[in-house]
Amino acid sequence: MTAFAGGTPEELGPDHGSLAHGVPPSPPGTIFALAVTGGVRMPPRDGRQVLFGRNRDDVHVCVGEDDRKVSRKQGFLVRRRDSWWIHNTGRLPIRLPGSRLLFPDEEPVPLAEGYTAAFVRGSAGREHLLEVYVAGADGRRPDSRPQDVTEPPRMWRLTPDERLVLVSLAQRYLLQDKYPQPLAWRQVAEQLSELKPEARWSSKRVEHLVGAVRARLARAGVAGLTREEVGEPVGNALNDNLIKELLLSTSLVPPDLALLEPDDDPGGVPASPA
Repeated sequence: MTAFAGGTPEELGPDHGSLAHGVPPSPPGTIFALAVTGGVRMPPRDGRQVLFGRNRDDVHVCVGEDDRKVSRKQGFLVRRRDSWWIHNTGRLPIRLPGSRLLFPDEEPVPLAEGYTAAFVRGSAGREHLLEVYVAGADGRRPDSRPQDVTEPPRMWRLTPDERLVLVSLAQRYLLQDKYPQPLAWRQVAEQLSELKPEARWSSKRVEHLVGAVRARLARAGVAGLTREEVGEPVGNALNDNLIKELLLSTSLVPPDLALLEPDDDPGGVPASPA
């Protein structure tokens, strides 16, 4: 592996779980960076850099290895003035939370403590995810007081079919669009039919499956998932509330978008349909 300026990284394998679930106790300022091919963990020290991009041999975190739209050296993370900063040295903008676009050669952006999902758009509308986590002052999740026991979110169990349908339904949220909306039943059915034609997806099957998940969570006490609570006209409110609950509980996280990749194409995540 390429050496870091001022230190040697600890590797994270491609089977490492999503950083959205948190990180192990670490010295404050430790940075974790992860893509589908694996990543690194690095303690803080001024001047240290984490390079990311398409050329595996020249970077520390390989992003979009099979996608020529992604630059060989798309960008880097650097420790400076007690913060980590993200620079874009590639040809395409990097999308940060809140639909903030970091353009090539623009001034770098400081990374807040905790989790950040960054996306690089590649060819054919693909979106390549770089997860970053900066350990907070207590070495765990930010905003946790040392005297408190951190309570993990309640994660909802989903069957494989439920997860697949919900990831398709919620992909604009997982891609962190500025004004996301759930996909229509027809759009989900068409996408899944193309992905897994043998499963015979239909709009009715998608609607029934999502309705069953909403009913199950409503019985468990989640608000805003029934017509009686929301009132008419319902519009997208029920599915919007369902998706937000799944995201807030980390039952769905950005790496789940890999489920929408064809089996013979392991890299990247797709853009939402028009």
